[in-house]
Amino acid sequence: MTPDFLYVTAWKEDRTAELTELALRMGFRGIDTANQRRHYVEAGVGQGLAAASRAGVVTRADVFLQTKFTYQRGQDHRLPYDPAADVATQVVQSMASSFEHLGTDHVDIYVLHGPASGYGWSDDDVEVWDAMIKERDAGRTRLLGVSNVSLRHLTQMAATGAEAPAFVQNRCYARFGWDRDVRAFCAERRIVYQGFSLLTANPEVLHHPLVTRVAARNGATPAQVVFRFARAIGMLPLTGTTNAEHMKQDLASHALAVSDDEVRAMESTAG
Repeated sequence: MTPDFLYVTAWKEDRTAELTELALRMGFRGIDTANQRRHYVEAGVGQGLAAASRAGVVTRADVFLQTKFTYQRGQDHRLPYDPAADVATQVVQSMASSFEHLGTDHVDIYVLHGPASGYGWSDDDVEVWDAMIKERDAGRTRLLGVSNVSLRHLTQMAATGAEAPAFVQNRCYARFGWDRDVRAFCAERRIVYQGFSLLTANPEVLHHPLVTRVAARNGATPAQVVFRFARAIGMLPLTGTTNAEHMKQDLASHALAVSDDEVRAMESTAG
């Protein structure tokens, strides 16, 4: 079962294990990582999962684990695959490396961490997606996703006849209508839209009078209102807070009272 909130482990460096365990202790059951040492310490996620398991907080079956394949252009020198190999082989090698890092024999979602080009769905993307499907069919992941994609990427991907992703994960900007066009594409095809950087990409929203008013009425924080809004428009939100109290608040945001009119106003106010 897909959780309704994901904890993001990017940019945690030597605190990755500690914060992954903390997030699980606070109640998160969805963990997002990537086999991209440039921004993630995937092995630290595995250490945090193992610590939480030893402590009896969770079992592997309790945790919805999401990791990613990242092209070489998105990596630094610490590659999880042979740079001379073809991209399909790199997918296989990256997946095997992820299992070593995470201490598991499967993940719940395997995500393409951004297409090869910012301009469209390329031949490399076709090859990588086919390789990811083979990994899924072999039982190494339950579901597949893509991240950092535009509507053009998704429509071109669909035009190739490719199997649709189960998830799309994007940085979500209020000033662009909270990624309205991509969300609409996903909604039409029953693709789950994951939104990240909901707070850091939208600092102006946290001070918007409507958001602060809803927060005051609920005895909540503006951040909680943003996460409640995200859920209300069909988004699976992600958070990367390092604060235990904020973790608890984020998870509790589902209980906030927000009217349909307020949700519509929040969606339209920012673009």
